[in-house]
Amino acid sequence: MASTDLSPALGNPGTAVIITGGASGIGLASARALAAVGRGVALWDINGAKAAESAAAIAAEFGVKALGLGVDITDIAAYPAAIAASREAVGAIGGLVHAAGIVDTGSLEGITEESWAAGINTHLRPLALLTQQLQPDLKANPGSAIVAITSINATLGNGINPVYTAAKGGMLSLVRSLADGLAPHGIRVNSVSPGQIMTAMMKPAVDNLPQGYFEKRILLERIGVPEEIGRVVRFLLSAEASYVTAAEIVVDGGNISSQRG
Repeated sequence: MASTDLSPALGNPGTAVIITGGASGIGLASARALAAVGRGVALWDINGAKAAESAAAIAAEFGVKALGLGVDITDIAAYPAAIAASREAVGAIGGLVHAAGIVDTGSLEGITEESWAAGINTHLRPLALLTQQLQPDLKANPGSAIVAITSINATLGNGINPVYTAAKGGMLSLVRSLADGLAPHGIRVNSVSPGQIMTAMMKPAVDNLPQGYFEKRILLERIGVPEEIGRVVRFLLSAEASYVTAAEIVVDGGNISSQRG
């Protein structure tokens, strides 16, 4: 039964959330945004030490349960133990943010079997197989939701990073499929497509291109910060977004395809 209560509900449900790529960038910003409204967080990251450090800082700042785990998201066999450890440390799992990512920069000529597998197995494959393994938890907890971090490259295209672009495009399609399949269980699935956001992945491009290169094609004339994505992720995982599923939310400051004068 849908609620007509208009009281703020960003912290509802109060279940915990697993965040892949949670030690830095958009993943960390999403974890902090969730913790700020009282939700426990499990930060999965290939850098286990940084994940543990980030989780400890979140717990100290926001007073919530937080766990940092070293998890290679391409290693499917690692999922069951990581899910169990997360559940034990932070409580019932009612959300997933898949923010782990890598980027290729070699254009078409630089694609190899290894780079293709790395991109697909970091972005696209975990969204399907981690969701599959989290189903019992998500089905057991009302209000559960999933957010996939995709990219404006999935629709605009980018010749410099074709593997990344293809993987993110696949995620958009998979989000709609998962939303259809999980809707009968009350589980919502959405994506957030950031534009240019100042993260460690973005900084080399900003440093190596002329000043203002990106800002010229952004209506708000600035590069975004991870917290601006984290707040949208928090909304989509909350009861505030109870009738939002199979959606792509673009957060890009008004990116236009051609350079402005």
